[in-house]
Amino acid sequence: MPTLQPRPPTGIASGEAVPPTRVRHRVLALAVCMAAITYLDRVCISITAPQMMSDLSLSPLQMSLVFSAFTTAYGIFEIPTGWWGDRIGTRRVLTRIVAWWSTFTIATAAATSYASLLIIRFLFGMGEAGAWPNAARTFSRWFPLTERGTAQGIFFMGAHLGGGLTPLLVTALLAHVHWRAVFVIFGLVGFVWAWAWYRWFRDDPSEHHAINEAELEHIRRNRLEESAAGDPVPWKRLLKSRSVIALCLMYFTQTYGFYFYITWFPTYLKNQGFTATVLSLLSGLPLILSVLADLLGGVTTDAISKRWGLRVGRCGVGGAALALAGLAILGSAACPYPLVSALLISVAGASANFLLGASWGVCLDIAGSHAGVVSGCMNTAGQVGGTLSPVVVALVFSRFGTWTAPLYLTGILYLLGSTCWWFVHPNDRIEVTR
Repeated sequence: MPTLQPRPPTGIASGEAVPPTRVRHRVLALAVCMAAITYLDRVCISITAPQMMSDLSLSPLQMSLVFSAFTTAYGIFEIPTGWWGDRIGTRRVLTRIVAWWSTFTIATAAATSYASLLIIRFLFGMGEAGAWPNAARTFSRWFPLTERGTAQGIFFMGAHLGGGLTPLLVTALLAHVHWRAVFVIFGLVGFVWAWAWYRWFRDDPSEHHAINEAELEHIRRNRLEESAAGDPVPWKRLLKSRSVIALCLMYFTQTYGFYFYITWFPTYLKNQGFTATVLSLLSGLPLILSVLADLLGGVTTDAISKRWGLRVGRCGVGGAALALAGLAILGSAACPYPLVSALLISVAGASANFLLGASWGVCLDIAGSHAGVVSGCMNTAGQVGGTLSPVVVALVFSRFGTWTAPLYLTGILYLLGSTCWWFVHPNDRIEVTR
């Protein structure tokens, strides 16, 4: 009967060092697939909204509250689920998250009224809460300090690629099936991912059978000493941290703008008179452009951090990206040409997402073993902005009768958010290391 062989530390027998394995890259690939599935499910409802509103007799304000029901629940449960991942590990928590949200994606197809749709989308948001913080927690365990911004950028690249292609996919499906069938099809995909993740992934690299000592050493290189995973969260230091507060305010503005793209942007385009084909292409353009922005943003923040330090690499990149987004969307509001305006909005969306590697990377820089909680705090603030965005956009549009007003508001918020980066200090860790 064969016996299990221990993991070889290095190539001592041959006198040569064994090259490091690349298991962390497979971890990242699985995380990217999860990110794409989340946006597949999220963006779907913005494209099917006209049919849903017609079938369920929903007003624009009621539909905006349906959009916000997801983000409200998502924000409420973000920090508790991030803390849960810090406590028991992301293998089990992410499996539960994906299985839960897939269940309620399918349940969306069973909605028969405004009330039932509101409840289902709230439960959907409750289940998906914590996905991003637990992904960040995973990267904090599986990637060295100098690769975390890139890992986060690639992760969001997968999310936005999924979201960018979703309008085209949903439009194609709606030509053949009812909108209810679309939610069933998309919901089934998540169960396959949850099974693969739980079967293969391990919370700590040292527990994975496929990794060797060379990769373990690479992952642990430059890692700051952390408190134990079960240690209490230093809430007092966290809530008083100027860096954490500034990150939360910044992310509020970033996510406020982002939720316009995945909720009301298709309706905005329809009101501009675009054909169905052009509309489906433009609807996904902010997220398609964000695919490149995510990758370049992650690589840029790591590269600059290596050369000039975390302060410049994280805060400089984040502040500049959000300032450019603000200027682009203000330009779109002032532009009289619908196509140029739509393109500027798309550029603004990509620029606002250029900072994701920096913003989530700085959470890991200051969090230590509490990566889930700190990134959960930032993302919760973002979800407050995401919750308000669809409702505020609908109310402002109703008040002024033009899309220019909500666009101006979004641009101003972006510019205010860019100033928050001045108060962020990546070396301001919230825990006392041992």
